[in-house]
Amino acid sequence: MFDSIRNHKKYLMGFLMILIIPSFVLFGIQGFTSFGQKGETVATVDGHDISKADWDQAHKTESQRLREQMPNIDPKMLDSDAAKYSTLERLVRDRVLATAVQKEHLYTSDQRLAQALQEDPNIAALRKADGSLDVERYQQLLARQGLTPEGFEARVRSDLSLRQVLGAVQATGFAPPSVANVSLNAFFERREIRVLPLAAKDFAAKVTPTDAEIEQFYKDNQPMFQAPEQVDIEYVVLDAKELAKTITLPEDDLKAYYKENVSRLSGDEERRASHILLNAPANMPAAEREKVKAKAQGLLEQVRKAPETFAAVAKANSQDPGSAPKGGDLEFFGRGAMVKPFEDVVFGMKKGEIANLVETEFGFHVIQLTDIKAPKQKTFEEMRPQIEADLKKQQAQKRFAESADAFGNMVYEQAESLKPAADHFKLEVKTAKGLLRQPVPGSGVLASERLLGAVFAPEAVQSKRNTEAVETASGQMTAARVINHAPARTLPLAEVRDNVRTRLVAQRSAQLAKEEGAKKLAALKSGSDTSAMPASVVVSRDNPQSLATETVKAALSVDPKQLPAWAGVDMGEQGYAIVKVEKVLPRNAPAPKNQELQQYAQWWNNAEAQAQYEALKQRFKVKILVPEPKS
Repeated sequence: MFDSIRNHKKYLMGFLMILIIPSFVLFGIQGFTSFGQKGETVATVDGHDISKADWDQAHKTESQRLREQMPNIDPKMLDSDAAKYSTLERLVRDRVLATAVQKEHLYTSDQRLAQALQEDPNIAALRKADGSLDVERYQQLLARQGLTPEGFEARVRSDLSLRQVLGAVQATGFAPPSVANVSLNAFFERREIRVLPLAAKDFAAKVTPTDAEIEQFYKDNQPMFQAPEQVDIEYVVLDAKELAKTITLPEDDLKAYYKENVSRLSGDEERRASHILLNAPANMPAAEREKVKAKAQGLLEQVRKAPETFAAVAKANSQDPGSAPKGGDLEFFGRGAMVKPFEDVVFGMKKGEIANLVETEFGFHVIQLTDIKAPKQKTFEEMRPQIEADLKKQQAQKRFAESADAFGNMVYEQAESLKPAADHFKLEVKTAKGLLRQPVPGSGVLASERLLGAVFAPEAVQSKRNTEAVETASGQMTAARVINHAPARTLPLAEVRDNVRTRLVAQRSAQLAKEEGAKKLAALKSGSDTSAMPASVVVSRDNPQSLATETVKAALSVDPKQLPAWAGVDMGEQGYAIVKVEKVLPRNAPAPKNQELQQYAQWWNNAEAQAQYEALKQRFKVKILVPEPKS
């Protein structure tokens, strides 16, 4: 319901950070912790190193977690430099917060840990029909992430302690409506502008480079005209999906699995409920919160006396804009669709029942259960394809886990050839020619940045021995060997002359566009005829009217005190643009006021927490020694 705000959260957060960070920088927060030192250092926190081995392990764990949550995620996204750098930033953040935890002696009790584990949806999905935890599946889930139950629970306890460092700031932040309104009105202000583009391509006909100029441009920009480094490789892939195709299951195993899991396999129960919501955000003063609760209690008593009036009462009183017009109806939903306190109550009710008052992060709810949709129990024959696929997947994952270490050891120990590993595991030795350092989308395992990094490593190129077995996807290990290597080389001018000329013309055309644009801008500012300017358009941050970001930014940055105002915009290789700002207009009608203010308050709280984190980074003299990848 806040699309325009949500789409520009990055800019709003930056704006809030400008307001907040200085106060934290002035006062600071102290802390101390110690960490082991091993291998190449990629960052330091409070004088203690984070090694590349720490970083690699953290990224491996994070990648595995994301694959568990999103099985269809593109592996190359996880292997990208940007993804790896994000992991390093999170690792630094955890280390910074850990120092504060130790300094402030923050602790998470057993009761709070148990509550957090119960609320974890991944763990909740492992519960049996009787509500007890399937310990074996729990252990398997953690093992795939390289964790034991004890290690995982220790990590959760640590995470909960870390949250306390910034949680107190987030929970106590306050953004007065007067401040929020000024900020939001300014951010979503609209401006009526005219834009005269001077496209570089329109000046191309004026550029006629000589042979000497082409040759000089070629000499000055040889990196533009290089044939990239390439390798020819052979490789083998150990894949759990391929293992699944070789598995045959006895009929008795399929039927036994059906009997044990028929309820779960038939689908989840869905429930339909209506509710009346009275908003009460976490930062609402206690006295006001009690008033809202009392009003909700009154509505509860009212509908309990006359249940048939629930829809009318919801329409008149509910502050949920999505369901209030429908009499509070939320339609059918399953477990996991609602916040936990709401869900727990709904799935414990009887049809037609009106529950006691329920409090969530949104406020107070009056809930009526209107229907229950129980899944139809499916027959064995209906479920057979799914059961067979599930069991094959489980057994394939088990075989893969048992084989992965042996596969890795074999390609390492018999590094002169991939054939022994291929014969032992019944794999095909495949070949690929002309492989580049940059991944090509859609090329399967060959698009893995991790595999490409191993293949192009100096040792692999020089020795032409097997690479280590690397994880190229969830349930997939690949090892490769370089057969032939061609270093990067500058292509002869004769081969790239047309390309050189095109680039030179484009560069000079853009420069001509800028020079012409600067002249026209100066003339227009001096009072020249503006009739050639295109028709005006109204732009804002949430509605740029298909204009380039640079153009909209320039238009909104112009000082509105003296209108009309002019601005020139360097569009890089695209040319130049002249912008005339004619009017400043108020923002369009905002979202419902209370909801917008609540959203703004949440961002303010997040910005304050981020400011506290930035202060901690300064206090602990954080240094990240790896350059941030270019976007």
